[in-house]
Amino acid sequence: MMVLPGYGRILDVDLSTGSIQKKEMDPCFAEGYIGGMGFGCKILYDQVGTNVDPLSPENILIFANGPLTGTRTPCSGRTEITTKSPLTGIIGTGNTGGLWGARLKHAGIDVVVIRGQAEKPVFLWINDDSVQIRKADHLWEKTQP
Repeated sequence: MMVLPGYGRILDVDLSTGSIQKKEMDPCFAEGYIGGMGFGCKILYDQVGTNVDPLSPENILIFANGPLTGTRTPCSGRTEITTKSPLTGIIGTGNTGGLWGARLKHAGIDVVVIRGQAEKPVFLWINDDSVQIRKADHLWEKTQP
């Protein structure tokens, strides 16, 4: 498969099974949907049915960068977050800035799809090419000092 400049991989995380899959970005997908909002909406449309309850483990949560996230291009450091909205029952989307998207991009990942439900509190650890689902019991119910 041809690699498209500016794009990395899709990380698919299933919290129910503990599986983590890294998939190469399909150049046709990247060209057709371009970045964060396009990726999120297309993945949600393809993978979540219309009858899925937004608050059920069958819903997915998608974090998606655009091709310029992590570069010096002005106003490009955004990450789009997409899911099926509990309020409307259709697409719910928002975005965030900061270093998170750039760090994800520098680890070679453009999209993170989180699905399922963990039995106990967990968090996703991404450190360059290493991706792990780690126990978060020590963080559960913590408050800020």
